[in-house]
Amino acid sequence: MGGVTYVTSSGITAKVMGDLGWLGNRETPAVLSILVFEDLAMAAYLPILTALLAGASLLAGATTLGIAAATIAVILFIALKHGRLVERFVASPSDEVLLLKVLGLVVLVAGLAQQLQVSAAVGAFLVGIALSGPLAHTARELLAPLRDLFAAVFFVFFGLHTDPADLPPVLGVAALLAVAGIVTKLASGWIAARRAGVSTTGRMRAGAALVPRGEFNIVIAGLAVSAGINPKLGPLAAAFVLILAVAGPLLARTAEPAARTLRTARARRTTRFQEVPGPGGNQAGSHHERDDEGNGLGGEDRPLDDLPDGGARRR
Repeated sequence: MGGVTYVTSSGITAKVMGDLGWLGNRETPAVLSILVFEDLAMAAYLPILTALLAGASLLAGATTLGIAAATIAVILFIALKHGRLVERFVASPSDEVLLLKVLGLVVLVAGLAQQLQVSAAVGAFLVGIALSGPLAHTARELLAPLRDLFAAVFFVFFGLHTDPADLPPVLGVAALLAVAGIVTKLASGWIAARRAGVSTTGRMRAGAALVPRGEFNIVIAGLAVSAGINPKLGPLAAAFVLILAVAGPLLARTAEPAARTLRTARARRTTRFQEVPGPGGNQAGSHHERDDEGNGLGGEDRPLDDLPDGGARRR
């Protein structure tokens, strides 16, 4: 259940952030860092899960994990140290040729990763790391329509394998798991964005962007059901993913209004504090209350470099 409920859907998150125009925001690197960490965690988790479901011994599981770790290390070494050679091989003045080269490289590396007991998705992800600069920008533009198409196809396929009659018995448990998942992802995004010096609005956006679940969650549940684990795990995972796949984009659209409401509540609390007479008739709140970042609670708690005048003054 930890694997089923843990991973954020990178596809849905990327789509939501692109549609809402968040890709250029200051919290985006923090969100992407969490997504990368989750994908790498899956690279270690999936071989262990597969070995356990197959009834392998502890030694076999450790061997599988070692092979997976070595494969990831080799691919990362090539991507980081020899990324320019990879780019030189893939680069092409023709968009059609570039698209075919990228897709071919992805299929090749993903297939090798799968054969070496590493998730094919992780192999494809490492190909993306190897591409950088203008080439990555061009490839991203070319692949964006395919990303949206495959995301839609995945959920159609997911729906075809879901029996609506199996969902009502597990909706209660799925709803509780969804609430726990929303709270923990909001907290993760908030903390990560706060450590990056992002304002309250950006923290809310970061947390909301991490809420959706999708492909990995279904894959993990499918592996467990195929191995003969509790058959109710499949419908439970389906209901859980369905709830958060719908709730995630909706929460993302309410993140900025929620942040404004939070700032308004802080401002009102500060005003009431200022109006309370202190000892000697002085107002206890004559000074401006500050939050834990030193920002005035009566206004937008943004870092100095976010201010229009480059931080010359506070609003």
